[in-house]
Amino acid sequence: MAGWTLLDSLMEKEVIQRREEGCDVEGYAARVAAAGSDQGQLMAIYEELSALPIRADYPYEEPSELAEIRALRPEGPRQLADGLSEAQWRDKFYGAWLGRCAGCALGKPLEAPAYMGGTADASGWRNVKSWYEGADAWPIADYVPQESRASQTHGLALATASSKSTREQIRFMETDDDIRYTVLGLILLEEKGLDFDSYDVGKLWHSHLTYRQVCTAETQAYLNFAHATSHQRAERPADWAERQQWVRTHLNPYREWIGAQIRADGLAYGAAGNPELAADLAWRDASFSHVKNGIYGEMFVAAMIAAAFVESDPERIVEIGLSEIPRNCRLAHDIRQALDIARSASDQVELVDRIWEAFKHYNPVHTNNNAALVAASLIFARGDFELAIATSVLGGWDTDCNGATVGSIMGAMLGAERLPAKWIEPLQDTLYAEVTDFHPIAISACADRSHAVFRKLRTAARG
Repeated sequence: MAGWTLLDSLMEKEVIQRREEGCDVEGYAARVAAAGSDQGQLMAIYEELSALPIRADYPYEEPSELAEIRALRPEGPRQLADGLSEAQWRDKFYGAWLGRCAGCALGKPLEAPAYMGGTADASGWRNVKSWYEGADAWPIADYVPQESRASQTHGLALATASSKSTREQIRFMETDDDIRYTVLGLILLEEKGLDFDSYDVGKLWHSHLTYRQVCTAETQAYLNFAHATSHQRAERPADWAERQQWVRTHLNPYREWIGAQIRADGLAYGAAGNPELAADLAWRDASFSHVKNGIYGEMFVAAMIAAAFVESDPERIVEIGLSEIPRNCRLAHDIRQALDIARSASDQVELVDRIWEAFKHYNPVHTNNNAALVAASLIFARGDFELAIATSVLGGWDTDCNGATVGSIMGAMLGAERLPAKWIEPLQDTLYAEVTDFHPIAISACADRSHAVFRKLRTAARG
């Protein structure tokens, strides 16, 4: 067994991953199926898959290293001028943390298979709509109702572990991986400043996270890191650059899934107003567990968050995000398609329907479909916080991740004082992160610490 998943299941996903990366995988799915649970056969197939070349006619350019990524990115502002007062900066940081928590809490009860991947007779977004309609709460204008007639009429149910985020019960931001990684990003910047790389990310995870708190790509990287550094005690391996590739890829078919994208915020807050630096920090983090579009997702989101602190035009924010990733990668193409849909959709339902149909070929927790929905929600909402987070969650797939990302960007853009009270007051300025010293903690205290890190890093960058 590798991580939480049986090897045969990992190999099924690896075939899909190699096809998406541009390899010719004809016949491999049948070979994996024929191998059954035979570990030897499966690992032999895995070695073959790992060695496959990219097709000569593959139309995308998708490196994983920072210098190569930067060589392929479009023109961008890299760093934005600002004229914010100290009070305005503090309001922005509090807004970013509050917005992330509110968006995450909205999507959290819907992080269940029926809403993420859909059912036999309905797409995920239709099931989200059905739940709200069955509670007489459509359109989305509040947290998820705990009860709905859709449980009888459509056989739907909410995520069983997220009842404390429902409309009736929410009193704080309950523990969630989307918020936990924001906390870890803050801790990393507090401890290391700008002096860290992917090895430090691995050490941070092993110091603050248990194995049960990670999943998909993070599970595999967490496990691989333990094996790659088991004989090094507390010392950095001299050949970490070589080991890093194995850590992020070995038995990790999730290496382009959303796990890195949800880790951007705590780092991006420290680089507020500096999208190039935010993307740099995101690359260091993402390259521990992801490659290619998995890395680009975190860089794209980090650049948008950093820009949102000083830029108020959602179109411009998304363009700045795109300026930090390769112009000719799958993610950039998918986001451009999503933006076209957002600009032409006549209403929210049409938007999410068209986004779902355009990107449903991806796994529900892949980077590309979720990033496309995030970008489309930002453009469609035109600065309306409620409409932005509601659209991102209505769209299905990774509901809490998308709500959190959109909420973070909108919160940084608007500031805490402009966020609707009905989304903020139920949180009671309290976060339970399931991380030592952050369980519980005031959300405002997290914002103050992010602001302090930002001030420290900006001084260091200028020096």
